[in-house]
Amino acid sequence: MQVKINRFTLRELAPEARRQVMVRAQGDFASVEERTREIIENVRARGDEALLEYTERFDGAKLDASRLLVTPEEFDEAERLVEPALKTAIEQAVANVRRHHRAQLPPPSWMEEFQPGVISGERVVPIASAGLYVPRGKGSFPSVMMMLAVPAVLAEVPHIAVCTPPGPDGTIDAATLVTARLCGVERIFKMGGAQAVAAFAFGTESVDRVDKIVGPGNQYVSAAKRLLYGQIDPGLPAGPSESIVLCDGHADPEVAARELLVEAEHGPDSAALLVTDSTALADQVEQLIPGLLAKLPEKRREFCESVLAGYGGIVIAEDLDDSIAFTNDYAPEHLRVLVQQPFEILSRLVNAGEVLLGENTSIAFGNFAIGLNAILPTGGGARSHSCVGIEEFVKRSSFAYVTDQGARTLGPIAIELAKYEGFPGHREAAQYIYDRTTK
Repeated sequence: MQVKINRFTLRELAPEARRQVMVRAQGDFASVEERTREIIENVRARGDEALLEYTERFDGAKLDASRLLVTPEEFDEAERLVEPALKTAIEQAVANVRRHHRAQLPPPSWMEEFQPGVISGERVVPIASAGLYVPRGKGSFPSVMMMLAVPAVLAEVPHIAVCTPPGPDGTIDAATLVTARLCGVERIFKMGGAQAVAAFAFGTESVDRVDKIVGPGNQYVSAAKRLLYGQIDPGLPAGPSESIVLCDGHADPEVAARELLVEAEHGPDSAALLVTDSTALADQVEQLIPGLLAKLPEKRREFCESVLAGYGGIVIAEDLDDSIAFTNDYAPEHLRVLVQQPFEILSRLVNAGEVLLGENTSIAFGNFAIGLNAILPTGGGARSHSCVGIEEFVKRSSFAYVTDQGARTLGPIAIELAKYEGFPGHREAAQYIYDRTTK
């Protein structure tokens, strides 16, 4: 079979062409913004009625408000439907995710007397409520459920709700329900898309408003989060999947080719690039791809073909330094490193949601089994955002206590700065405390 695979040589690309290589579907808000805004406004104005209409239109599920929330009986039925081997894998994966994230737990508070009479510190408390978005449009994702639910539960968020699209029969994926219960979350709404984001942002008759929504989604979900910023904390930017497989000439071409397809098979809006300074390796990978694609089911094969001819392909760099520079500029969600000495370049790989080092550390292991969080910043968000973790679900509040001795030290500082910045109320408040403690 013939497969179109984009191929780019960095030294030959003009600046605009290089920027185009870095474009991802997530950045194309213009094409969906108007429709997304309409959905948001309808849910805001009409609540459950609009939410149920969109659920029927987009997911094919005709529900009434009484069926929006998953029932205990549906959880029990899911337990019966999931095969023992899958349930065991879920249990082991959840245990690994829990171990990894428990290590992230910060101390509940700290304080220190940094100078005589001046004590300051911070408290760490969970956010009051969180909505977890678990997609379903191109598959079922119990792995996403565990990546979101485990840190939210460990952070002790008092109110955790999940939204995930129902199937046409109005049910939720059984493995996803089993995973949720295992993680300690059982408040799950049958809703998805921009309408679910809006429901969490404003609340409806059946859906409680939450303070923050976390989780990956398609262009409409990403656009809704962007449009609702300020009404709800949209969390990290988590759009369509993306990866870079960074190789030198020592990489196993079959490992590289297979890793390239891992994120590509998520959907046509995903991005997957092989970046290498070895033309020989690039040629070998390109030759292997058609045979590997031929073994995939038709839907996944079509997804991969769309990605390799769209937001993916092969990038030829001048040398390893050039490869690293491009990778940091791209800031991928998943970065798979197949070079002879991976730990020697780890400190130079500064923009990536996760970095998976060496021949054996497959993206698939990261997505399902290692315990790392696979909900990662996309669309270049890794330049300033981190992977999902405990910190997504907690917030810090600073506190201080000042004695008379401390006030005598701080008073002149505050008075002078308040004068300079033109705040007489600040100056007089500081002056009053200072005078009172120096009498």
